[in-house]
Amino acid sequence: MESSEEEDDFPSIETITPQSKIDSLYQSHTEKGIRKLCCELLDLKDAVENLCGNMQTKYLAFMRMSDEVVEMEHELVELQKHISGQGILVQDLMTGVCREIEDWNAIDGNNVASQQDDELEDVLVLFLDNVDILLAEHKVDEALEALMAEEKSSPELKGLTDTSSSEESTYRSAFLKRKSTLVEQLTEIVQHPSAKTVEMKKALASLIKLGKGPFAHQILLELYRSRLRKNIEVFLPSCSLCPKTFPGTLCKLVFSSISTATKESILIFGDDPVYTSRVVQWAEWEIESFVRLVKDNAPSPDTVSALDAASNYIQASLAFCSMLEPQGLKLSKLLLVLLRPYIEEVLELNFRRARRLILDVTQPDESSELSTHLVSPLSAFVASSDIVLVDSGIRFMDIIEDILVQLTPPAVMHFGGSVLMRIAQLFDKYMGVLIKSLPGPSDDDNLTELKEVIPFRAETDAEQLALLGMAFTILDELLPHAVKMVWSLKKEGKESNDDIAASAATSSISGELKDWKRQLQHSFDKLKDHFCRQYVLSFIYSREGKTRLNAQIYFDGDGEDLIRSSEPLPSLPFQALFAKLQQFATVAGDVLLGKEKLQKLLLARLTETVVMWLSDEQEFWGVFEDSAIPIKALGLQQLLLDMHFTVELARFAGYPSRQVHQIASAIIARAIRTFSARGIDPQSALPEDEWFVETAKSAINKLLAGSESEVDDDDDGHIISHGNSISDSDDTASSLSSVESTESFVSASMGEIESAGDLTDPEA
Repeated sequence: MESSEEEDDFPSIETITPQSKIDSLYQSHTEKGIRKLCCELLDLKDAVENLCGNMQTKYLAFMRMSDEVVEMEHELVELQKHISGQGILVQDLMTGVCREIEDWNAIDGNNVASQQDDELEDVLVLFLDNVDILLAEHKVDEALEALMAEEKSSPELKGLTDTSSSEESTYRSAFLKRKSTLVEQLTEIVQHPSAKTVEMKKALASLIKLGKGPFAHQILLELYRSRLRKNIEVFLPSCSLCPKTFPGTLCKLVFSSISTATKESILIFGDDPVYTSRVVQWAEWEIESFVRLVKDNAPSPDTVSALDAASNYIQASLAFCSMLEPQGLKLSKLLLVLLRPYIEEVLELNFRRARRLILDVTQPDESSELSTHLVSPLSAFVASSDIVLVDSGIRFMDIIEDILVQLTPPAVMHFGGSVLMRIAQLFDKYMGVLIKSLPGPSDDDNLTELKEVIPFRAETDAEQLALLGMAFTILDELLPHAVKMVWSLKKEGKESNDDIAASAATSSISGELKDWKRQLQHSFDKLKDHFCRQYVLSFIYSREGKTRLNAQIYFDGDGEDLIRSSEPLPSLPFQALFAKLQQFATVAGDVLLGKEKLQKLLLARLTETVVMWLSDEQEFWGVFEDSAIPIKALGLQQLLLDMHFTVELARFAGYPSRQVHQIASAIIARAIRTFSARGIDPQSALPEDEWFVETAKSAINKLLAGSESEVDDDDDGHIISHGNSISDSDDTASSLSSVESTESFVSASMGEIESAGDLTDPEA
């Protein structure tokens, strides 16, 4: 077959004519032969082309046959595998048959063992049925005992866990199912609202026996959280009805729940660190919820009741925290950290409200009930000042005490510094109000419509002294007493602790109070300095703005030498200053009765202000430095006597001031330098320092006796502020006397100083 097919595919091979034959046949017939040859060549070409096409077809057929062979090989392999599998099955079947035959042969010998296996299977089924009955009847205790006993006795169940392998036996699966059902029933007992404590404890203990300790602990904590939420929901409606007892009751609910949960956890689960840490974490979450409850249900933070509630929260919650510490729960720091923003907000808003009430003094607050012990010290100034002024001071202290009385000892302990700082800020604001009530550099009758509306004005010396006396009484008596009463409670609260803690607390209290008093004193000094500056400037300058204390008084003196004068006295302005201070001391003695400390402070500051002005007044010193104006040694002697007179006056009055001494020394040194530059020889022109000291003392006695007090002055002037201070001078040409007088300037008589009184303020 294949040979014939090949002959068919190549039929033209036999028709090819040899070349020799062509030459012999067509040698003579060239053209005809050529044509015939071409035809044959064309036929040959067609035959070759057919041959190539047949070869391609045969190649494709070959490739198809190759693929079929490969597929046939795969089928043969699969068939071989199938035959092998069948052989294995046959072999297994033969092995099983042989084993069965062996079993049948040995059946008589194994009858006893077979009966035992059947009996065991029956026992297991009976056990599971018994457990099902107990679970159906909710006899959890008996079911637990049965399961635990079976688990201990059965080798198959030893080391049983809920996450057993997939190859576990049917009995093992059935046992785990019953165990899971028992866990669910025990959980229902614990979570049942009417479950008694004994039943709950037994159920939790059963869960622990079943290996569900962490789950049981979680249920316990969730149970107490649920109970606490329900108790709080029942209690919250009484928030507005019992605002006084609400903080303590809420704290008791929260912390007693934490305490009970902690005790039960230790009692049931022991001191396992894992369970202890979970209790601590749960307690911290409850504290955070407690703080949110406090904020959400507290009164408006800008009210006194909010401050009272916040203080009570601090006291009650910290007391409960200290009770929890023996149980291993230290929650005080966390509680204070969480409460601090709320407490600070309440304090800030309460003091803002206090600031508004204190600054709004347009009318006295007649509706407020003022404490009698506050009215008594401040009411002494009513006769000398405006009633509105005294009412403002009484209101200030009443508001402060109303805030302080709300603070409990723990609140003072942890937030006392913040309270003191805010009291100092409030006192500073109040001093600002009082400063506006004193005469100032803009006081002019023509500018009345431009001035700020002030509820009260202190115009006369008596009114201004009453204002200062009231501020000083608040600073020196009322505020320290009010704070001391509250801070002493804090100190007493620390006495129960150990000595080291008590000592540290006392030191902290002392430091806080010292800083606070320093801040208060600084605020009062601003009021005192403003008054003294304006008071001295009203003495120095006339209403027309002319200065009475000018350098001209040291050029107009008669004679050439003050030393040879029979009765040398200070210049007239300093005699007038003596009379002015004497009159001020008399008025102060009446208005500030019993406040000698303040009287001396004011007199000392007034004297300091005079010499400070003289030291800083460039116009005054410019006259001495002007070469066109002739000077005499008498002027230098008079200026030095005036300075010594001022220093001795302060000593004599009982308020010696180091600053007055230093500034006066600097003025003397400058005066000596200035006169020396103008040709005056200090060595020949000036006597010894003792002469000036004795002359100044003698002049004070003469002025007190009224022997030479003829001084004229039109003291109606208003003020121009000069606030610069002078530094110590190293070039001091004269040392001032250190002799101190034992007489009292405040008690000195003014009856003999007649003409000098003309230099004082007529309104005073």
